[in-house]
Amino acid sequence: MTEPRILLLPGWQNSGPGHWQTRWESVHGDHRVEQHEWMRPLRGDWSARLEEEVLASPGQVVFAAHSLGCILVAAWAAHSRNTHKVRGALLVAPGDVESDNLRQQIPGWAPIVREPLPFPAVLIAANDDPYCEASRSRQLAADWGARFVDAGAGGHLNAESGLGDWPEGRKLLNEISKEKN
Repeated sequence: MTEPRILLLPGWQNSGPGHWQTRWESVHGDHRVEQHEWMRPLRGDWSARLEEEVLASPGQVVFAAHSLGCILVAAWAAHSRNTHKVRGALLVAPGDVESDNLRQQIPGWAPIVREPLPFPAVLIAANDDPYCEASRSRQLAADWGARFVDAGAGGHLNAESGLGDWPEGRKLLNEISKEKN
């Protein structure tokens, strides 16, 4: 079985130097899906870029999504005819774009697509994430058919969370990479 290509899907404003996604890109050679506009993201544009990257990958892919990247995965999966190329997804700290604060800052992303994902997924979230209440993260996992992992207290599971290379997250990603649809 060929190893899948890991596609890193950063959230709004991209992932900076101390973020686990950036570290994984450097250490493991994972591929970041670059967006044309990180500050004013458009759901259709981001979905189109993801579709291009999935089609450009020679074999299967695994998504490692953070924040708005999680919301992107659900939106993309609801419309793409290429979901069969996805072995699985690690969904980290989804951003609640239906909350009043984020809805105003990132317009056009609500409502969140709530259809079950057509591939295995694990959603990991902290119970003190300022961008998504724990109950909302659990509900998104249930809606998407994803296994939920409670990360405890860790904030938005980003660079400010002090995760470093985040071996716990990488372990989850490796488990997903080995699963068969």
